[in-house]
Amino acid sequence: MTGEVLAFSLFSAMAVGGAGLALFHRSAIHSAFALLASFLGVAGLYLNLGADFLAVTQVLLYAGGILVLYLFGLMLVPPEGEAPRPGRRALALVLAAAPVAIFLIAFLARSSWGDPSRLPEPEGTVRGIGLALLTPDGWLVPFEYASILLLAALVGAVHLARRSAPKDDSP
Repeated sequence: MTGEVLAFSLFSAMAVGGAGLALFHRSAIHSAFALLASFLGVAGLYLNLGADFLAVTQVLLYAGGILVLYLFGLMLVPPEGEAPRPGRRALALVLAAAPVAIFLIAFLARSSWGDPSRLPEPEGTVRGIGLALLTPDGWLVPFEYASILLLAALVGAVHLARRSAPKDDSP
């Protein structure tokens, strides 16, 4: 087994296993950490494909930002009082397992996958994306426009959040 196949197998098992644990674990905090494993598995798959920019973006945005937002949301919401009904768990398991089973049957039924030695060697993408974003005749102006728009939205959100409640002057 080559290194690429081994890495693909490891990262895909990590992504699918983490997603399965996130779906079926009783604790929401444990599900969040399983989701982290799934996000990191997808980032590893991006690295295996040679898409290093997407891998770093996956780690920064999803594993860093979205997961922290999810955990803050869990900390701010009070826990539910009732336990989930057992019938719903079985239904969720069947609905999650059916597409996976169909995919595995289609995957194993395929007779040939082509010659992987004919594929080009993956190249880094960060340099090309950076040059496309920052050259004056490329995407520099829309990139800067988007940054100014996001800054204005952030300032507006801070202004709305810090606005004090109206004072009641009546005795």
